[in-house]
Amino acid sequence: MELDELQKKVDTWIKKYGVRYFDELTNMAILTEEVGEVARIIARRYGEQSEKESDQSKDLADELADVLWVLTCIANQTGMFETDVIMSAAVAGGAAVVSLIQNALEDAPFPFMSNIPKG
Repeated sequence: MELDELQKKVDTWIKKYGVRYFDELTNMAILTEEVGEVARIIARRYGEQSEKESDQSKDLADELADVLWVLTCIANQTGMFETDVIMSAAVAGGAAVVSLIQNALEDAPFPFMSNIPKG
């Protein structure tokens, strides 16, 4: 499913079953809570904290889906289109990576790197 399709489906569901969106600050608080649930699972299942018996039934995929749901709600209610935001971030991130590589390649240790434009 494409992100714009997800945004439309979430919007349709909210209007049909949820009546309205929570305000942005409430959704931010909900997002924080959901990210905390993801962090708890990761810290206990994959990190150094011990996993409690009550945490073993929690599903990481479900919690990630909750994060995506709330992010989509926030994107919808603030007029953001997730695909555009992600592409902008990727372009900006890509430019940062290219800059980092260019700065690291001052002496171009391999011949193919000499073709990379410097700063």
